[in-house]
Amino acid sequence: MKHLKERLGREWLFCDGGSGTILQKKGLRPGELPESWNITHQEEVMDLYCGYLNAGSDIFNANTFGANRFHYPDNLEEVVTQGILLAKKARKKTGREDAYIALDIGPTGKLLEPMGDLSFDEAVEAFAQIVQIGVKAGADLVLIETMSDSYETKAAVLAAKENCDLPVLTTVTFDSKGKLLTGGNVESIVSMLEGLRVDALGINCSLGPREMLPIIQKFTEISSLPVIVNPNAGLPKTKNGITYYDIDAEEFSSCMSDIADLGVQVIGGCCGTTPKHIQNTIEAVRNKAFIPARKKTKTFVSSYSQAVEINDVTKIIGERINPTGKKAFKQALRDMDIDYILKEGLKQEDAGAHILDVNVGLPEIDEPMMMEMVVKRLQAITSLPLQIDTSDPAALEKGMRYYNGKPMINSVNGKKESMDIIFPLVRKYGGVVVALCLDENGIPDNADGRIAIAQKILSVAGSYGIDKKDIVFDGLAMTISSDTKSAVVTLETIRRIHEELGCHTILGVSNISFGLPQRQMINSFFLAMAMENGLSCAIINPNNESMMSAYRTANALLNHDPQCMEYIASYANATVTTVTTQKQPVSETGKPVPVEGMSLFTSIERGMVKEAEEATKKELSEQKDPLDIINDMLIPALDKVGQGFEKGTVYLPQLLMSADAAKAAFSVLKEAMKGEEKEVKGTIILATVKGDIHDIGKNIVKVMLENYGYEVIDLGKDVPPETIVATAIERNIKLVGLSALMTTTVPSMEETIKLLRKEKPDTKVVVGGAVLTQEYADMIGADAYGKDAIATVRYADSVFEKE
Repeated sequence: MKHLKERLGREWLFCDGGSGTILQKKGLRPGELPESWNITHQEEVMDLYCGYLNAGSDIFNANTFGANRFHYPDNLEEVVTQGILLAKKARKKTGREDAYIALDIGPTGKLLEPMGDLSFDEAVEAFAQIVQIGVKAGADLVLIETMSDSYETKAAVLAAKENCDLPVLTTVTFDSKGKLLTGGNVESIVSMLEGLRVDALGINCSLGPREMLPIIQKFTEISSLPVIVNPNAGLPKTKNGITYYDIDAEEFSSCMSDIADLGVQVIGGCCGTTPKHIQNTIEAVRNKAFIPARKKTKTFVSSYSQAVEINDVTKIIGERINPTGKKAFKQALRDMDIDYILKEGLKQEDAGAHILDVNVGLPEIDEPMMMEMVVKRLQAITSLPLQIDTSDPAALEKGMRYYNGKPMINSVNGKKESMDIIFPLVRKYGGVVVALCLDENGIPDNADGRIAIAQKILSVAGSYGIDKKDIVFDGLAMTISSDTKSAVVTLETIRRIHEELGCHTILGVSNISFGLPQRQMINSFFLAMAMENGLSCAIINPNNESMMSAYRTANALLNHDPQCMEYIASYANATVTTVTTQKQPVSETGKPVPVEGMSLFTSIERGMVKEAEEATKKELSEQKDPLDIINDMLIPALDKVGQGFEKGTVYLPQLLMSADAAKAAFSVLKEAMKGEEKEVKGTIILATVKGDIHDIGKNIVKVMLENYGYEVIDLGKDVPPETIVATAIERNIKLVGLSALMTTTVPSMEETIKLLRKEKPDTKVVVGGAVLTQEYADMIGADAYGKDAIATVRYADSVFEKE
């Protein structure tokens, strides 16, 4: 049998289809864990496998999707091993020894820190355990699928890469707007996964083939890797307690034929698809012209929610998270005042930075520990990509490992020692590398010498499999105070790197004026000249208006600002003046004097917990009534964040960090209101239904409801209908919220609703979860469909306002 990597991206490959809906038809009870059938119903699992093998699937999944230490704490090894052994038997039985067995890995069902309670390291350990068992049992590849959180996806990929040498295929699930649950888009997830060097990537679940079309098109435009497409068979519906999907095999195969023409390489199905769907799809696609995966040249750096393209329009990299020449920042590092650092990041984001440089190096601190802490905290409150800036390899690896996206790396240079250290890290974790045009002989004083070093760096990077699109060359701005021709050399270098090597460039702009008076005048003119010569990235202080005015003006003049819209938006109603950036004042003890604190509204909006506490204390010190603070500041701030979430301008991590800040403010107010009766809008039951042990959605809804003044009775996960109904009767509950992630557990939701209608008919029911739609909610008798946490809050408000 050919190795999968020899075929991947070179010929059509076909995956299998859904499993849960098929096992349901074979007798899987609502809420029963499908993987347990690897032990208790082996003939049925064998029949599932054989169906897809006989249909023609080249890749078929072992029944291990939900198998992890959280779902199977006592017999995980047996469950996974039996799933793969049965797959081997099915392959032999059908004579399909050419088919590949995928160790199927799905989400843990938990949110990672800081949104949830599962640490990144714990997630990697949990996935690693599955991979080790699967490899030992004889899987041919690792398929990581149905991921909705880029951070959990990264944890799974690293676990696979660090524990086996099998091909790793990864698919994620998007909503109809092309967003992951945690806010990522196609560009951000593709850039991260390509950086992690998976073997193929794509989309599965959540949507039908027609709804996936615009998302698939983006994948094929951006990805250099083979693209996988495994849609659902349309939208879920239910009849007589059985879930089914509304696209039959004929319609599905017709849709997949259209998708094949977009330039994808691997095709299959997900929920609701059957062997017939797959067989028809293979027949419709097999003889079509195959379009191999081709290398794309776009350069992206990404965060959890967005990707910034490095191209001909200069991007601003904020330089202020750096202790060099900043007494206050140095003291903040010594004091582990992380909030000071976070505020520096938010100020730069507000000022127009596209990427934030992060340098936390001081001789007297533990830089690897500090880098890990700052990267984790900073990426929780800003959606901007980060540039990890350090000369300490241990600190660099910490930052790269815990970063949720594809970072910029500052930096490598032409010295062999530097490349030997940095390039293996980039090969493992991914990143866009800043490469300094210097080597063991120092910095050449002419452009020819710097270009030669750039060519050497490109050659060595290529030997590590690092493409030139992921190298950004620093032409090295040297001060003109010591050599008046240095600016000319630097400008020639960046122009030639752009034109001759076809690579991107970067400069630390302010270095050009070191030792001279009125540095900002030289810096701003030099920035504009560098932009004219093709500068891709400028490391500057975005809070300096003279630099930003030069940047915006140059963009307008270089036709990089369509219709001059950014320029007009910035200056239509403003008087442009030269502004000198003021230094942060320092006290006699050397500690930074606190900058003016954020308002309570802003603290909550930006997810700053400590600031929210301090702002609340300040409001109370001014003799303001706690209830007025809640109604006039806290709730309006949450409303603004919630509206942004509904519009798609605020993402789940930001929503939850804002909720944490609001919770911190509530704690202060609660202390101030001791002895007073706090108004509760109403009491709501939340539960994940019987058989479903995923509680991500429920926990998010709980946080938001509590912040909006509701008492929540959280019954947890895998909750029987009888428990929910009994609690509703006992507490006279007016609203119950039910959550389900898996198709196989929606019947439990319907059963719970029927029992509530019988025993407590005045109770309203709102339902939510990845497999739910408005139509599905209507079919199972729910009163409302909560498409997200904010929608659930809005419905709760409507219910209790009537009460």
